[in-house]
Amino acid sequence: MSVNLRGRSLLKLLDYTPSEIRYLLDLSKNFKDLKRTNTPHKYLKGKNIALLFEKTSTRTRCSFEVAGYDLGMGVTYLEPGSSQMGKKESIKDTARVLGRMYDGIEYRGFSQDLVEELSKYAKVPVWNGLTDEFHPTQMLADLLTIEENFGYLKGINFTYMGDARNNLGNSLMVACAKMGLNFTSCAPKELWPNKELVEECQKIAKDSNCTITLTEDVKEGTKNADVIYTDIWVSMGEPEEMWAPRINLLKPYQVNDEVMNNASKNAIFMHCLPSFHNRETTIGEKIYEKFGISEMEVTDSVFESKRSKVFDEAENRMHTIKAVIYATLC
Repeated sequence: MSVNLRGRSLLKLLDYTPSEIRYLLDLSKNFKDLKRTNTPHKYLKGKNIALLFEKTSTRTRCSFEVAGYDLGMGVTYLEPGSSQMGKKESIKDTARVLGRMYDGIEYRGFSQDLVEELSKYAKVPVWNGLTDEFHPTQMLADLLTIEENFGYLKGINFTYMGDARNNLGNSLMVACAKMGLNFTSCAPKELWPNKELVEECQKIAKDSNCTITLTEDVKEGTKNADVIYTDIWVSMGEPEEMWAPRINLLKPYQVNDEVMNNASKNAIFMHCLPSFHNRETTIGEKIYEKFGISEMEVTDSVFESKRSKVFDEAENRMHTIKAVIYATLC
């Protein structure tokens, strides 16, 4: 059966079937080949998209902008504070205004309810560039990166270490369940994902013939893992007073050489970026001065190793986002 995503929003991968996700991944590969061979593909010339950001980003903004330009589109970036959404104008009204001017809208911010409301009233495809609950465009890039390294997805042993109840932890569990990867959440119990979402993913995983595992044990959680994935310990927008308790809680879950050596022989390391793996950032230096830690969620030796696929992963944001835009607008 052919897949038709025209007019669809991408708000979370729970809304998409495995065959629809597979279609987007295959389409991403095609666009990656076109980009690598400098083959023009301005298939959406004359269309326009708006990028609505409440949270700043390097990879999400650049990926959407380059994807839009490569497809021949006009792209408008609305930075934090430059729109009246939620201040002088309701979300509903903003959606109805932008939906009459643009063919598609990307939103990156806080509330999942907000992006759902945008989609409801805009009457054009809305793409979730990140909310507090889900990060679906990152998931497509992650799945593509894994498949490029192993040649397949089903049966891969995937371990996520860190705050497993954030948007990355939620989304990775969903993505793995949908596409047949064995997902392990390796985190302190206080940071395990929402029980209802775990149960929903376990049902999906049963149909996909894979497993969902929650553990606090680092050795157990990383043993024979094909993919070790982590994220920053303190998320964007969280106050500085969260740093000390979060760092103390997650110190045992740092991805280091010992963790990678406990994984499978050909295991890869992944991270959505940015990463605090050294003191070469303002925040990295501030953390060092305050807590005496020069490396946080991952050590520099792992981040800079041949096993690290973080920059392939970052590049793949552009190709997978291009696929999403094309599939939902074409």
